[in-house]
Amino acid sequence: MIEQIKLIAHEAGKAIMDIYAKDFAIYDKSDSSPLTEADLAAHNIIVDGLAAISTLPVLSEESASIDWETRQQWDEYWLVDPLDGTKEFIKKNGEFTVNIALIKHGQPVLGVVYAPALSRTYWGSLEDGAFVEDDSGIKAISAAPHQAGDTWKVVGSRSHQSPEIKAFLDELNGDVELVAMGSSLKLCLVASGEAHLYPRLGPTSEWDTGAAHAVALAAGANVTVLDPDNPFDSDPVPLTYNQKESVLNPFFLVSAK
Repeated sequence: MIEQIKLIAHEAGKAIMDIYAKDFAIYDKSDSSPLTEADLAAHNIIVDGLAAISTLPVLSEESASIDWETRQQWDEYWLVDPLDGTKEFIKKNGEFTVNIALIKHGQPVLGVVYAPALSRTYWGSLEDGAFVEDDSGIKAISAAPHQAGDTWKVVGSRSHQSPEIKAFLDELNGDVELVAMGSSLKLCLVASGEAHLYPRLGPTSEWDTGAAHAVALAAGANVTVLDPDNPFDSDPVPLTYNQKESVLNPFFLVSAK
């Protein structure tokens, strides 16, 4: 099934790139804009593609109005963000993604993250491990634990750091290097061993993280709920999905085990 999901993601990415190639200014998502057009085009391709291979329900950013009474009956479903990284899309820096995840009993068990402008695909499942494919080919990836004396590589914002993030970084022993990246690719940096940590102390929705979360777990990383008042809690709680009415995630930390 993973190959079918990759194909669907690539088809959605192709539709996005057709629109991304246009010359456009900055638009809001509420406008009839290239961003909205790309989002909806990718959504429709993904939903149709999944319907052709599966009878499971789909929760997408573009179908977020599905009520909790319905969603709480789902033990297994597809979680989709057809275009994550709206700022990156508008800025045309390429760091936006197509995201498709399979959720079972609140856990992401399979995920595909495709960055069409970068020609890069991450995928992973708990059974088969995690992989990345780009112009150089396919390779297995795994999270890399921090070693004593090494510089901490922490995924962070391209712009200013919030006071909460600064406080988190101050608690780390040793030098810290910030690694900037957009969209769900942030989680993939930890999954691929290019960073040790990704603390998220800001709002995200479940569709923003599901696919990359699956890749991270398949690569041997942890994704745990982060208490901003006690970020180094010794008893971490895994981040889960579709366990409450709100689709907003709590703060979380992606880390190598």
